[in-house]
Amino acid sequence: MNVVVASLAYGGSIGLWKPLAKASSIVLEQHDHYQKQTQRNRMHIHGANGALMLSIPVKHLGKKGYQHYNNVKIENSFPWQSQHWKSIESAYRSSPYFEFYEDEIGSLYHEKHETLYTFNTAMFELLFRLLGLEATVSHTKSYEQKHEALDIRKRIDQKEHDDTNAIKYTQVFEYKNGFISNLSILDLLFNEGPQSLGLLKKASN
Repeated sequence: MNVVVASLAYGGSIGLWKPLAKASSIVLEQHDHYQKQTQRNRMHIHGANGALMLSIPVKHLGKKGYQHYNNVKIENSFPWQSQHWKSIESAYRSSPYFEFYEDEIGSLYHEKHETLYTFNTAMFELLFRLLGLEATVSHTKSYEQKHEALDIRKRIDQKEHDDTNAIKYTQVFEYKNGFISNLSILDLLFNEGPQSLGLLKKASN
């Protein structure tokens, strides 16, 4: 059995999804500490002017110490959802498969979530289904430093467009900005649609 242990990202980079696409069982970490400037609340898309980072605002504890990831609250006093969706629409409206997915993905940005973990869970579950993955999914019961399974939890800390084994495909603004590797999985999905899963499975981890 191909078991993969992963942290839950905001959408998640293509590099994060490559091992998930090959897994027969996915275990999502829910007992780690929240860290700033990671894919937990950031994604990169390919906009008209190049790579564009979208960041979900969260409420920090300041100097009070670490927060458990599943307790981190979203700062919903900002209209971040409408801003993010407008950016995604602007970037991918002319992509081949945007119209196939816009209703379901767009609906996520009209649902109010109190915590980052619940929003990211909802996005993961939707992307899992849209990509056509068939793995079993579970959550960790406690935090363990080491796992016998393939542990990709640290990938959530990496910059999204760092990937030596990048999947190559045609991007909307490639003619203008050149190819940008390892963006959000949304970039692959809107540009390749049903072919996305096959590309993920064929790629090296």
